[in-house]
Amino acid sequence: MSDQMKRIQAVFFRSEIGAEPVRDWLKALDKEDRFKIGVDIKTVEYGWPIGMPTCKLMGNGLFEVRTHLGNRIARILFCIDGGRMVLLHGFIKKTQKTSPSDLDLALERKRKLEKFS
Repeated sequence: MSDQMKRIQAVFFRSEIGAEPVRDWLKALDKEDRFKIGVDIKTVEYGWPIGMPTCKLMGNGLFEVRTHLGNRIARILFCIDGGRMVLLHGFIKKTQKTSPSDLDLALERKRKLEKFS
C-alpha cells in the first residue's frame, strides 16, 4: 500500500526538547510486539475513521489504538491534529479500565500540541 492511499498519517508527538515518547516506548518493546502494534496503527491509517475492535473513542478528543499481545494488552492514545494521527502516549494496560494517569498524560500532550499548532 502506498502513502497516497492512507486516509490519515500517523506521526509521533514531539516534546519541546525534541523527545518522542511513543517512539521511545515502542523501541523498548520486542520486535514481535512492535510489529503487532504497527499493524494496528497502519489499520487505523488506511481505514480511518475506524471503530472497535482496533480503535476506540476515549473522549476529550482522544482515541486509542488497541493491540492484543498474547497475554498483555497495549494501547496507544492519539488525537487528530491537522489531518494527522498524533501518537501521544503508549503503554501496556495493567487493569481493565484505562488509568486516569495515562489519560491525563495524553491530554497534557494534546494540549501542548494544540498550543503550538
